[in-house]
Amino acid sequence: MRIFTYAHLKKVKLPLTLKGITMLHTTIIKIRKQANKVLNIPMPTLIEGEGKVTTTTTVLKQLGGSKPLIVTDGMLVKLGIAKHLTDALDAEGMPYVLFDRVTPDPTIPLINEGILVYKNSGCDSIIALGGGSPMDCAKTIGASVVKNKAPQKLAGTMRVRKELPPLIAIPTTAGTGSEATVVAVVTDPVARKKLTIVDPKLVPNVAIIDPALMLGLPAKITAETGIDALTHAVESYIGKHATELTREYGLEAVKRIFKYLPKAYADGSDIEARREMSVASYKAGVAFTRASIGYVHAIAHQLGGFYHIPHGLANAVILPHVLEFSFDEVFEQYAELAIAAGLATESDTKRDAATKFVNGVKALNKLLNIQTNFPELKEDDVVVLADRAVKEAFGAYPVPKQMNQKQCEEIMRSIMG
Repeated sequence: MRIFTYAHLKKVKLPLTLKGITMLHTTIIKIRKQANKVLNIPMPTLIEGEGKVTTTTTVLKQLGGSKPLIVTDGMLVKLGIAKHLTDALDAEGMPYVLFDRVTPDPTIPLINEGILVYKNSGCDSIIALGGGSPMDCAKTIGASVVKNKAPQKLAGTMRVRKELPPLIAIPTTAGTGSEATVVAVVTDPVARKKLTIVDPKLVPNVAIIDPALMLGLPAKITAETGIDALTHAVESYIGKHATELTREYGLEAVKRIFKYLPKAYADGSDIEARREMSVASYKAGVAFTRASIGYVHAIAHQLGGFYHIPHGLANAVILPHVLEFSFDEVFEQYAELAIAAGLATESDTKRDAATKFVNGVKALNKLLNIQTNFPELKEDDVVVLADRAVKEAFGAYPVPKQMNQKQCEEIMRSIMG
């Protein structure tokens, strides 16, 4: 599938005025919305509940797997969280290979290591255990194995188109929703940028959501991943590809996040809060993988690729700024989100309710001790980062309001340390 991108503008024989670019973007988004209607995006089989990690062996056998590669990170091994999974496999006598070298923003060289381990160890399936980084790494390993291509060759849309090895996703954070998405994001350390692989084949076969695995999550990670889930819910809700299903899931996610994220942050052992946040993250993942994302992610991806700023944190800092930027175009949707979040009532005017939502997001960030700027961000880098962000979003993200480079630069300068 060939997707029109910002780079193609050079071949378009139209005046490249802001109005012309906006019209072209709008046309592309409309075409992609129609294409989405016929695109079959599967739902993973969902297994949810405390202690459900013990079902992994049975589930994997049902999928035809007999020797999985467990893709996770060293910290989860050190904290004993990975042991819940390996104990379950050991109890059933299932052999496995542990690849625990995943780092935040997994790089192409790291993924290549995982590919070699998978092939050399005779693995036939994959279990992703962790947050977004292990899941992105696991998806890309699986895609590279079945396509026999380097990860960077798969960047783009619909370049996999083959069934991955049996893949089970077990999230240990409530944020990315990667257990339900068509996306894997990897980092090119040489170019200092992120590459996105998008294909329905990347959706895991099964998602096992066990809130007990999240009980040891530090408060800071709880906060950042929670706002990541909120960003997914909001951007999918206000975008031009939103559907009845994605709006329903988005509203449910927002409602849960505003109610339970402060509780999970204040008391990491609150199993109810962990469970509700894990469901919210999943629902937000289902929503944005069908309705896409927006400028919050476009900017966050640049900060992550350039400075290795954690994705959830980048989203959290940027979100209020993009909400303000898009306010006039989507204040009615903001009002609906405000009511779902318990920040406003039906008696409020739509603009008042919308304002309460934006202020509520800022207040939630403050309650969670989310920083407001990035000392890493340098003036010398602003122009190139803004250029990359605008190009990433063009024709790909169904944003409610088009942003030009100058406006993007202004947002970036507002979050400089």
